[in-house]
Amino acid sequence: MVQEQMPLIQVENMKKYYPVKGGIIPHTTAYIKAVDGVSFSIMQGETLGLVGESGCGKSTVGRQLVGLEEPTEGSIYYKGTNLAKMKNFSRKNGERLRIRTNLQMVFQDSYSSLNPRKHIYEILAQPMLYHQVSTKETVEKDIAKLLDMVGLPMNVLGRYPHEFSGGQRQRISIAKALSLNPEFIVCDEPVSALDVSIQAQILNLLRSLQKELNLTLLFVGHGLGAVNYVSDRIAVMYLGKIVEIGSAEDVFRHPVHPYTKALLEAVPVPDPETEDKERGILQGEIGSSEAPPAGCRFHTRCPYAVEACGKEEPAMMKAATGLADGHHKAGGECFAAERADYSAESGHYAACPRIMDK
Repeated sequence: MVQEQMPLIQVENMKKYYPVKGGIIPHTTAYIKAVDGVSFSIMQGETLGLVGESGCGKSTVGRQLVGLEEPTEGSIYYKGTNLAKMKNFSRKNGERLRIRTNLQMVFQDSYSSLNPRKHIYEILAQPMLYHQVSTKETVEKDIAKLLDMVGLPMNVLGRYPHEFSGGQRQRISIAKALSLNPEFIVCDEPVSALDVSIQAQILNLLRSLQKELNLTLLFVGHGLGAVNYVSDRIAVMYLGKIVEIGSAEDVFRHPVHPYTKALLEAVPVPDPETEDKERGILQGEIGSSEAPPAGCRFHTRCPYAVEACGKEEPAMMKAATGLADGHHKAGGECFAAERADYSAESGHYAACPRIMDK
C-alpha cells in the first residue's frame, strides 16, 4: 500500500502556542503550548494513527494540517509545498484554495459540523459546484455515487441533519469530506461519540474507502484498539509532543515508551479470568501545557523515572532491531539506539532511552 516516494504530508517541528491574556488591560501573560515541536511524515495511501489523552494536542495537529489553524512555528509540507510559508493559507486565495480542497477533515461532532439549516442535497452539492468538481448537469449523479460509497440511500437528500442518527450523520460527514476528491483526510475522533456497534461500522467504512480510493488518512483517536484497526503506523502524543511512533504492530504489540505501555494496560480486557491481573495504573495528574515539566514531560507520572529524567528532555531514538524477540533487561539500561531523523522514516522510534521488562 505504501509506496517508496516523497511523503504526501511532511511535518517538521510544528508548534502551536495559544496566548493567555491577563490584567486589567489585557496582555499576554503566558502561552498554552498545545503542540510543542512535532515532526512526522505520512506517505501516499497510508493511515497514521495519532493517540493520547485529552488535551495532548492531537486535534490541534489535525486542524493545522488542513489549514483551519496556522502553526506558530515549524513547517507543513504537502507534496513538497510548505503550507506554513503560504501566508493566510486558510483564506480563499488562488493556489491556497486549490490545495485546501485536497485536504479535508471529518470532525468528532457530526451534528455541529453539518449546517442544520440546509438539507443534505445542499450540504453536498454546494461545495462541489463552487469548486467545480461537478456541474449542474452531473452533480446529482455524483452525489448518488457518494451516497452509495458511504452506504446511504438517495431518499436522504431532502432531509435535515437533525433527522438522522449519529452514525448516519457521520456517514454524511464522510461523504461531505469525499465530495471534493481529496487526497488527504484528517479523521478527528470520528467514532468516539457513537455506540460501539456503530463504531465498528464506521471503522470498516473508513478502511474500505481508504483502500478503494487510495486515500491518505490521519486518524485521531483515544481508543487504541480502534486506532490499531485502521492504522498502518501509530504515533503517541503526550503534552504536545510525540513520545513514540512506529508501525501499528510494533507500537501495539511491543511498546517502547512507558506512557504507551500504560495506555495499552488501561484497555479493558473482556475476559473475567484476567480481571484481577495487576495493571500499571498511572499516578498523579497530567502536567500543564502552560508550564510543562522540565526534562521528560512524562517523568512526573512514570514508574520507571530516574533523576536524570527530570533534567534533560530525551530525543527521539530508533528502537533496537529485533524488538519483537523480547524486551531488554530492566534496571534502566539504555537499549541499542541511534539518533535519527525519525520524521522521514517508517521505523520504530521513542523519546525514552529505557525499556522495561515489566
